[in-house]
Amino acid sequence: MARLTRRRFVLAGIGTAGVLGIGWLATPPRQRLTADRSPDPSPGSHRLNGWVAIGTDGSVTVSLCRMEMGQGIYTGVAMLLAEELDADIERVRVVPAFDDRIYNNLALASNLAHAFDPRGEGRFLAPAAAHVARKLVREVPGLAITGASTSIKDQWGPMREAGASARMMLLQAAANRWGLALGECRAEQGRIVHASGLSLSFGELAEAAARLPLPRSVALKPPSEFKLIGQPLPQLNARDKSSGAARYGIDALPDGLLYAVARLCPVLGGTVKHFDDTRVRAMAGVGAVVPLAPQAGGMAGRGLTSGGLAVVARSPHEAMRAAEALEVAWNPGAAAGTSSRGVLEALRQAVRGADGSVLYERGDVDTSMRSGGTVIGASYEVPFLAHAAMEPMNCTIRFDQGAAEVWVGCQGPSVVRDVVATVLDIDADKVRVHPQIMGGGFGRKTFTDCVAQAASIAKAVPGRAVQLMWTREQDMAHDFYRPAMVARCEAALDPSGRVTAWDYRIAGSSLGQPALLNVSREGAANTPYEFPHMRVRHAVLESEVPTGIWRSVAHSFNAFFVESFIDELAAAAQADAVAFRRSLLEGKPRHLRVLEMAAREAGWGTPLPLTPEGQPQALGLALHESFGSVVAQVARVSLGAGRTIRVHEVVCAVDCGLAVNPNLVRQQMEGGIVYGLSAALYGRIDVDNGQVRQSNFHDYAPLRMRDCPAITTHIVPSTEPPQGVGEVGTPPIAAAVANAVFSLTGTRLRQLPLTLA
Repeated sequence: MARLTRRRFVLAGIGTAGVLGIGWLATPPRQRLTADRSPDPSPGSHRLNGWVAIGTDGSVTVSLCRMEMGQGIYTGVAMLLAEELDADIERVRVVPAFDDRIYNNLALASNLAHAFDPRGEGRFLAPAAAHVARKLVREVPGLAITGASTSIKDQWGPMREAGASARMMLLQAAANRWGLALGECRAEQGRIVHASGLSLSFGELAEAAARLPLPRSVALKPPSEFKLIGQPLPQLNARDKSSGAARYGIDALPDGLLYAVARLCPVLGGTVKHFDDTRVRAMAGVGAVVPLAPQAGGMAGRGLTSGGLAVVARSPHEAMRAAEALEVAWNPGAAAGTSSRGVLEALRQAVRGADGSVLYERGDVDTSMRSGGTVIGASYEVPFLAHAAMEPMNCTIRFDQGAAEVWVGCQGPSVVRDVVATVLDIDADKVRVHPQIMGGGFGRKTFTDCVAQAASIAKAVPGRAVQLMWTREQDMAHDFYRPAMVARCEAALDPSGRVTAWDYRIAGSSLGQPALLNVSREGAANTPYEFPHMRVRHAVLESEVPTGIWRSVAHSFNAFFVESFIDELAAAAQADAVAFRRSLLEGKPRHLRVLEMAAREAGWGTPLPLTPEGQPQALGLALHESFGSVVAQVARVSLGAGRTIRVHEVVCAVDCGLAVNPNLVRQQMEGGIVYGLSAALYGRIDVDNGQVRQSNFHDYAPLRMRDCPAITTHIVPSTEPPQGVGEVGTPPIAAAVANAVFSLTGTRLRQLPLTLA
């Protein structure tokens, strides 16, 4: 026998680890039906797998691991489950999922993996990276995150498998009871039936089915057999939302509730220098005054929010009066000299240079630019933007005897759990999070700054639940803002008007993301247009203004930059905007179908009548792919009094894969367009000496109902798996409107918000 030396031992260990690692990577992610730790089902209910429980009354309870914030995921997952289970959709009840690895967002991991191959040119790179990412995310606890338009995309497989698996168990339970072959039984509308007339409800079979092992494999329905998927059902919780029965974070009212109101430093990232709370502590109802430290944005952003103080009292009114009466001196910190004007000027300077990390490069751009033809260049910029969700930031926490309960609308309950545990210095398994419906998220509720503040306050009043709610003004002045960004676009056109080179440079925040996963490439490096020579660069320039992800992330600004410049190139080539894009989309049938549908339905090329006021109108178009979906929008605009831009109509075409619920798809397109139009026409956050000037909806205006255009959405039929919907309607709209304004006036608008004044 060979002598076992230390060197042999180490080499053998490395070899074994390598073999095991390769084997681990080669195997598919573990199934997502069996939870590591399933909670006890409610009385009279029997759990068939990690997603489904069936009550003896025939009710079906599905665990929802993606948070409802208006996108309709409550209805979407119920439809997926009920379709494969053959349940009565009216008997399906949706509840928040408990914390377990099977609920991790694997689709989000796949999205991140595309950073390695943004244009899908490496035959195996992106799929391999996605496979590894899914494997890793599947094994890490606490990644049940809602974001990046992945909710239905992620649930498409496991929710259907959970329904099909539960159906097979119910069928087997019925076959066992009747002494029949499994294939002789079928499920329909919440019952197992037999051709002879035998029939049992799901509730009658639930207990027996729950004792059976999970089926080794199940067959999912082909699209031809779908009864629910693809139907435009209304939202199942619409009645609760309209009647007030739905519980948002702001509605949490546990027993013995106290109220907290914050007083935050008006300068971004500032802190308390000193304060005197003597008079405040003597005021009626006041229970405590708690210092609040500045909070970081985590992986969803960068920078710090402001520190301050919080007053705890018996009622909101008492807390507000006391907070206003606090005598506070502030330490403004590093942001005191920061202005948005200065940030934008620095970005303009940065984007003119050649510095910056290369996000994507193909061919030889510089040589192609010098090789003749016409070089076209233009610069664009967008301001800081707030999220401005209708429900301002809030969180309710009770800390008692080393354990905590949390009521909050959030996009990552497990992240909330870990933050609360850290602030309270307790184990994470001592924190119970009750996710509430969100009155808007848009990325803002991936941040936990308000949660950390609430935990600090709860620590000061143990044994009592305390609710912290920001005012609208605080919500506007202490955000993690969509960053200001500047782009410089250059392209070479040959004599025939063909684009031979494309050089795209952006300057702005990294959003706190590591270079390897730089999200600024989204919508820039993976534009669907084909150029022989192409380069995309990002000059990272940070400021003291906190920044973070905002609805559609980098797509929100890159779509404006790219689609505006494409329109400029079409004009320079003296080509029709649709025909020019068509020439750049060879080998992209999805994009061509969407482009053609939007143009056709909008009447592209047909003369437009005057408005009732006698004003001419024009159309503008933009096409963009984000989160797996392709969207084209055509905006019809005219000018009103004072040369104000009026958007009369938006025609939207979308290929989002199979539309699980066309009604929800249309709602999300409409919501995304309205959100994007608000930013395109009015949105800006101005910072002077580190303070945000905007404070409420009077000076950070959303689109008003009287100004909302008619919106028509056309869904491209598809049998491909569902893709993103919640964010994809936002990116194209600003460019579509800007391009329409050019068609109308001959003036190029290269800055947001769009104005001719």
